[in-house]
Amino acid sequence: MYRILAIMKKEYLQMRRDRTTLALIFMIPLVQLLLFGYAIQTEVRHIPTVVFDQSLSYESRDMLGAFTASGYFDIVSAAGSYNQVTESIDRGTARVGIIIPPDFTRQVKRGDSAQVQVLVDASDNMVANQAVATANAIGLIKSQQVLFQKISLDQVPYDVRVRPWYNPDGITAYFMVPALLGIIVTMTMVIITSVAIVREREQGTLEQLMVTPLKPYELMIGKIVPYIVLGYLQITVALLVGALFFHVPIRGSIVELYLLTLFFITASLGLGLMISNIAENQMQAFQMSFFVMLPSIMLSGFLFPRAAMPKIIYYITFVIPLTYYLDIIRGIMLKGIGFPYLVGQVTALLVFTLVVLSVSVLRFRKQIA
Repeated sequence: MYRILAIMKKEYLQMRRDRTTLALIFMIPLVQLLLFGYAIQTEVRHIPTVVFDQSLSYESRDMLGAFTASGYFDIVSAAGSYNQVTESIDRGTARVGIIIPPDFTRQVKRGDSAQVQVLVDASDNMVANQAVATANAIGLIKSQQVLFQKISLDQVPYDVRVRPWYNPDGITAYFMVPALLGIIVTMTMVIITSVAIVREREQGTLEQLMVTPLKPYELMIGKIVPYIVLGYLQITVALLVGALFFHVPIRGSIVELYLLTLFFITASLGLGLMISNIAENQMQAFQMSFFVMLPSIMLSGFLFPRAAMPKIIYYITFVIPLTYYLDIIRGIMLKGIGFPYLVGQVTALLVFTLVVLSVSVLRFRKQIA
């Protein structure tokens, strides 16, 4: 224990001397949370829209009013021809074009199917999906209103009531900010740990430690513990930013959140240690860390739902620690659940930590030999 404490003290002194890196460690949660928390919005609203209304009637104005009232479409200009609509979309001044035919009112009054053409710029997939889904929903709602008026129904035949739980208002920050906490911890723990240890090897201080009576696991523990404390400081800063700026709720136990976060921090640190044992210089360690970061961001469920991924990619996500931590942090913060519901995720992180730390210790012993 005395030797482990000595290594921990050495790491603390080394981190304190490197004030630039220490400042960046605390600035990363602040900048990333504020930047991405405000910028990333999965719900696209106020899509610029150009309208070519050839009917100019009460019915056409009522239909356009339904589009603008939804909050998803902002009419930015009125076109005088079909070519002007396509030109606006090509120039990028509008993402959606609504074209109402001249016989629109006559078709509505005759009871025929009155056509409305909606052109969507699908070069931006997220905007296109939102526009298409909303336009179809508006058309369906308006059609139901007309049908109910014709058959004089006092009530809807089917009364389906949807009750969204945990985030009823669909606030993007509630979904994104907890995930950003996991991304920040992964990035700093993996990159800083791997680069710091490789830097010691390059400077020759690691070889000096090897000739001491330290055992490999003691050296590993002594190096990991200070970064665990650093990870908790980052989590605390990030939680404060999320609560103060984005009003993200913490419905579960904060103590339980901190306890279960330990498994994720140690898993990330173990991954950093394994990279540091493989990399020969700081540049390689940095590149390997980013090689780990990209799959963590893209495949963990941070941006894209894992259920929609191909089977082979879906199975790969099970070896990414962030996959399990997103379930933990979102479950505690948004759902208010606790450890009994998260046993599987904690077990997976524990197994991952034991595997990567064992590999790191064995490889470190081989390097000593």
